[in-house]
Amino acid sequence: MSTTIAFLGPVGTFTEAALQRFAQDMGEVEPLAVNSPSQALAAVRSGRADFACVAIENSVDGAVTATFDALMEGEPVQIYSEVDLPVVFDIMVRPGTQQSAVRTFSTHPVAYQQVREWLEKNLGEVEFVPASSNGAAAEAVSRGEVDAAAAPARAAEIYGLESVATGIADVAEATTRFVLVGPVGKPTARTGSDRTSVIFTIPNVPGSLVSCLQEFASRGVDMARIESRPTREGLGSYRFHVDLVGHIDDQLVAEALRALWLRVPELRFVGSWPSATELADSPRDVERLQEAEEWVARLQRGQ
Repeated sequence: MSTTIAFLGPVGTFTEAALQRFAQDMGEVEPLAVNSPSQALAAVRSGRADFACVAIENSVDGAVTATFDALMEGEPVQIYSEVDLPVVFDIMVRPGTQQSAVRTFSTHPVAYQQVREWLEKNLGEVEFVPASSNGAAAEAVSRGEVDAAAAPARAAEIYGLESVATGIADVAEATTRFVLVGPVGKPTARTGSDRTSVIFTIPNVPGSLVSCLQEFASRGVDMARIESRPTREGLGSYRFHVDLVGHIDDQLVAEALRALWLRVPELRFVGSWPSATELADSPRDVERLQEAEEWVARLQRGQ
């Protein structure tokens, strides 16, 4: 039986390349192309797809806000794994098009930030036409809707285009992180180099965020990232997305999450999974925690 994975289409996107990486260990996979991270996660929530492959972070442009928002749009979903892909682009045109004849240019807005310097130096004043994905931009070139696009090299092969420049990236070694998201279930097994993600809102009282973050700091649980996104319920109302170094099976991470649950009105566990890059050691000061528990137990016994 095949596994259906929704991804930002059409074919020829970096998201499709990430999907292929995830699929290496999954047997038969049926890709399902959609138009946004929101649609990809909606396919998981509705049962149309078993998993969704979505970009979550870019080393140049930061968090992929569309994915962050989609994680909170409906029923809970969960991240099970991640992969980091180097991001370099080909600039592609229809065969026979001269670079000097390019007047309109398309790519995904995130990708645009990664090729702007090259465009200014080599194409000058061109009209930027945002696309829903890099693959969609290449497809638009093939249909004659725009003159050029920045997309993965494979897109040129798929859509019969010609690359006039290869390996383009304003920032060397730019990387995008993709995650595999599925229905809520048992977290991926602990490896010792893991990432745990949660989303929470805080009470509207002074110092509430500091007190929440102190639950991590006091236990030596490191934060790999913190982002805020509006709840869309009014000005000044935000959700906080936090990535922790460690796994929910790490005792100190679990203790911190229990303490956080007591402090906040809304807390969503997004998953624990192996990090694609080496992280600092997960919290391991469990002996100290056990000593504290034994001390309290002795007091309770009157010793």
